[in-house]
Amino acid sequence: MDNGMDTRRTTRALATEAVHAGRDDLAGLGLHAPPIDLSTTYPSYDSRAEAARIDAFATTGAEPDGPPVYGRLGNPTVARFETALARLEGTESAVAFASGMAALSAVLLVRGSMGLRHVVAVRPLYGCSDHLLTAGLLGSKVTWTDPAGVADALRPDTGLVLVESPANPTLAEIDLRAVAHACGSVPLLVDNTFATPVLQRPAEQGARLVLHSATKYLGGHGDVLAGVVACDEEFAGKLRQVRFATGGVLHPLAGYLLLRGLSTLPVRVGAASANAAELAARLAADPRVSRVHYPRIGGAMVAFEVHGDPHAVIAGVRLITPAVSLGSVDSLIQHPASISHRIVDADDRRDAGVSDRLLRLSVGLEDIEDLWTDLDQALGTPARRPARTEAAARG
Repeated sequence: MDNGMDTRRTTRALATEAVHAGRDDLAGLGLHAPPIDLSTTYPSYDSRAEAARIDAFATTGAEPDGPPVYGRLGNPTVARFETALARLEGTESAVAFASGMAALSAVLLVRGSMGLRHVVAVRPLYGCSDHLLTAGLLGSKVTWTDPAGVADALRPDTGLVLVESPANPTLAEIDLRAVAHACGSVPLLVDNTFATPVLQRPAEQGARLVLHSATKYLGGHGDVLAGVVACDEEFAGKLRQVRFATGGVLHPLAGYLLLRGLSTLPVRVGAASANAAELAARLAADPRVSRVHYPRIGGAMVAFEVHGDPHAVIAGVRLITPAVSLGSVDSLIQHPASISHRIVDADDRRDAGVSDRLLRLSVGLEDIEDLWTDLDQALGTPARRPARTEAAARG
């Protein structure tokens, strides 16, 4: 919808966009903080004009001009977050949903409605994304491949190529530009949840669709559930139509919290990444740890495999919270084989590198020494076997 904001591209730095995007009209409104519009419906005394606007939306999915119509078509507060996220990812548009899985489902429904139900995907993915594809819950059929096999896996009915980089939970990275080239005319969807636009902007490397579980770093405080797809306006129109039809809308208060979260995103990701890099180095040198996974592009996620019982580590932390999810200001740890990827077949899980001894750590903003003290005591008595690390493998 038209909220009066100037959405023209600028040359402002990402840190500046994070603070100001989606808020460009506030001074003209006499406001400093963005308003929260909780209305579900809006008055209109011209029913003929309203009918024309609804017809236009049904045709293209474009945001209606003028005042809002109904909460399921769009909301001004949510639109501010969408504008800001599109600016950060460098895309024309973004469409927000009630969760990351609702966002992915909408993408699959758009392509499926065109008869393009086949998906080429690279493991590992987030466990529920894997399950959604494998179970065919939306009528999709999936071919799993490695990045080098994407081109050979394409079929006439392929509607989407789906990758996650860095991947959940192994933090494996993919050459996005090479995969985008291999996709040809098939849209590449990159789950950018772990990296955020602070570390990489997949659209600049050829991805047509960029997915976020906004619950994670974009919100950043563990108090909002949301998803968003950044894309071109043509695809955004189709996503809005699916969102309207299926009702997977984002609540305005969540939109407000996400917009506020974006303003500190570069600072949070930078500080948490510094903590994570230090913890990865210490874990790599620890004889109780057999392997450490940490992305080349950095980030606030660390995965590591232990010689001992990973469940004992989960039970032993006191400062770090043993819980699902990630990207919060506080540190979280979980055992993927038991929780986030439990729904994935055990053999598929292991083939993708998700071992039973793997732990996934989302590093927050606590003092690094306090975090290490907690991990150190949770890991228990030192073992004799030396660590094998990804950093060591790279020299």
